[in-house]
Amino acid sequence: AALIDAAGGHYVEAGVMTSVPPYGVRVPMLLGGERAAELSTVLTGWGLDAKAVSDKLGVASAIKMSRSVMIKGLEALVIESYATARAYGVEDHVLPTLQETFPSIDWSEQGAYFFMRVVQHGKRRAEEMREAANTVREAGFEPLMASAIADKQQWVADQAAAGVFDGVDKKARWQDYADRLLAARKR
Repeated sequence: AALIDAAGGHYVEAGVMTSVPPYGVRVPMLLGGERAAELSTVLTGWGLDAKAVSDKLGVASAIKMSRSVMIKGLEALVIESYATARAYGVEDHVLPTLQETFPSIDWSEQGAYFFMRVVQHGKRRAEEMREAANTVREAGFEPLMASAIADKQQWVADQAAAGVFDGVDKKARWQDYADRLLAARKR
């Protein structure tokens, strides 16, 4: 920011708050910085969904990183829980208990979506979670969860890079992804 401002530019941070598809250019973004409100007006005029949240740098990023710990953490938990349940043959007991506890979530469908997203974007998500761990650390907390989430995301990315999920359709069931992990484990 200091370098850009010193060169005559205006630095504004942007936090993209959800998956770009299906939103495209209308993906919700949070802006921060001295010129965030001004930029928000310009971007919304172009049809983008940009909201200024602070005139201070770091606020939009802190919102994004805090959210990412939760979202990427849920993905990591589902992958670890579901693959373990599948390994023991107990998924038909585990998923109904999740459904009972959180009835508004279709846990099978959500699981398939989480697996697909991490297989597809795990490397980038792991990098983001390492940044989220720095955000947690800068807040004065040990980033135990954020670091573990980064590790799980990276592990899935490494499995994908090794070809473990080759041929798995994007519309596959979570069981298809878990079965690939189980087969790779036995190699």
